[in-house]
Amino acid sequence: MRLFIAILLDQEMKEQALDIQDDFRQLQIRGNYTTEENLHLTLAFIGEYGDPDRILELLQEIRFSPFPLVMDRIGCFDDLWWAGFEKSEALNNLVKNIRHVLSDEGIPFDRKRFRAHVTLLRKPEYLKGQRPVPGNMEPVSMRVRRISLMHSTRGKHGMIYTQLGSVPAREERGNHE
Repeated sequence: MRLFIAILLDQEMKEQALDIQDDFRQLQIRGNYTTEENLHLTLAFIGEYGDPDRILELLQEIRFSPFPLVMDRIGCFDDLWWAGFEKSEALNNLVKNIRHVLSDEGIPFDRKRFRAHVTLLRKPEYLKGQRPVPGNMEPVSMRVRRISLMHSTRGKHGMIYTQLGSVPAREERGNHE
C-alpha cells in the first residue's frame, strides 16, 4: 500500500485553494490540477508499506495540541504550483515527532526537507504568454485538530486519496488517557 500522513484541509482553506486554481484557469494555464477531495498537507510520505494498522498505532503515541495553520502564499517548484504556509513551530515539531517515531520503528519514509505546501497544479502549460509570478494571497487559517493516515492509489483520472484512519490532538481525545 502506498501511504502518507497528512493534515486534511478544512472547507474554507480548500475554497481558497480552489479560488487560486480558478485564477490560473482564467490565465489559460492547463495542467494537472489537484481535485478538491485531494487537497491536503503531507507531513510524511511513507510510500509502499503493508501494515497501515501499525502506523496508526504509532501515530497514537504522538502528542500534540491543536494549533493554528495559516495558508498565506503561492509559489512554484519547477513544474509544480503550490500554496504555502506561515512558519509554525507547532507544525515543524509535529513533523519532527512523526518522522522520529517512523524512524525508530524502521518504517521507511521520504526524508527530504519538509516544506509545508499544498499542491495546486502539476505540469503547467502556459498558453497565454508568460507564467504568473508567485506571490502572497489573502491568508486563510484553520485549527489543526487531527492527523490522518492516507492511502494513495492511481485511478482512471489521476490519484485517489483515501483516509484509512486519523488521530486527534491531545485535547481532542478527551480525558481517557
